Amino acid sequence: MFEGHDPYLVALSVAIAILGGYTGFSLAARIRGMPGGSNRILLAGAAAFLAVGIWTMHFVGMLAAPLPPDTVYLVLPTIISFLICALVVGISLFFVSIGEPSLKRVISSAVLLGAGIASMHYVGIHGLSGHFAIEHDGAFVLLSVIVAMVTAYGGLRAFLAQQEGFRLVVSSIIFGVAVSGMHYTAMAGMHFVPLAAGAHQHLGGSLAASQQILSIIVAVLCFVIAAGFLLSLVPDPRRQNLAPAMAGDVALPADALVPEPVGAAVAAPRLSVAPLGGVGRPPRPAPAPRLPLEGADGTHFIDVADVRSVRADAHYTRVHDGTRERMCPWSISEAEAQLDPALFMRVHRSHIVAIPHVAFVRREGDGAIIELDGTAPHRVPVSRAKIAEVKARLGLSRRHA
Repeated sequence: MFEGHDPYLVALSVAIAILGGYTGFSLAARIRGMPGGSNRILLAGAAAFLAVGIWTMHFVGMLAAPLPPDTVYLVLPTIISFLICALVVGISLFFVSIGEPSLKRVISSAVLLGAGIASMHYVGIHGLSGHFAIEHDGAFVLLSVIVAMVTAYGGLRAFLAQQEGFRLVVSSIIFGVAVSGMHYTAMAGMHFVPLAAGAHQHLGGSLAASQQILSIIVAVLCFVIAAGFLLSLVPDPRRQNLAPAMAGDVALPADALVPEPVGAAVAAPRLSVAPLGGVGRPPRPAPAPRLPLEGADGTHFIDVADVRSVRADAHYTRVHDGTRERMCPWSISEAEAQLDPALFMRVHRSHIVAIPHVAFVRREGDGAIIELDGTAPHRVPVSRAKIAEVKARLGLSRRHA
């Protein structure tokens, strides 16, 4: 399959596909946590980086291939190949990034993405021009399309399972394998057939670019992808603002201050987080049966029985349903006031958990860690001041009563 290819350029092509995939997927992962206008910007950026990654990988692979020395690249088919790529990537990401990603929707998106990658490849291949004709082995054409679709599905599933951390890296690697695997499978079934003596391929006045010009363009796009990848590694400022909260009760909000009675003994001011429905709050309304979740296509609702945790995120919250997090327009205080205190507990200034879904708890430093069940279990910090109450709610302190 790689006979005659430059091994360094082959490795670079795969790396470019992976970096483009990581950058695009990391942008797409933020879509659910942004308002509508930002959604469109992030979706466009994600589609652009994925499309550039696919297209650049393709042409780095072409530069690595043993092409006839008189080969030139027709400009129009080359541009069309990129537009095809950008269009199908954008549609695929749109389908899986809004609403509930059902199996049917993910499969449809993977088929579209795989078909788009294959179309981009073959349109780009037939942008080659010179004293030769190009023939394809039908079996390899079919195999390359299957490789693209199957691995695209694997990449999308890994991406949807968890939109950050290790699985985001896995989805990027699968995406890189999908693109490069399809390309080199198709190249293995492609043959250059020399034209008869005196014959030549008619360019019809079309614009053409040499391999040297293409090399410059590809080098610039490689730089863009690498820069985008590095920028995607910069921590989100909102998450940095929440980082101190993961360590304990630092910088508690104003409504968490509980004043000491006048005339009390001299002591350090006491800070605590008021539990759900705590003393001093207005009379609580009936618990909300559902929570609103914002999506690019509108507002969805989730039953409180499916909620595992609620995490503060600036003026909004992120609701985890055991599979993934989605944005809720409520603040952490509003969520605390709306949820049933018999089922939910605020264990940290930035976290509320569903007690029935607690699967694991252990001490860690001055606080504790709770793990909540679900398809994708996740952990939530418990502040030191709330450990005793958590143990009581979980029935761990009855023996000491």
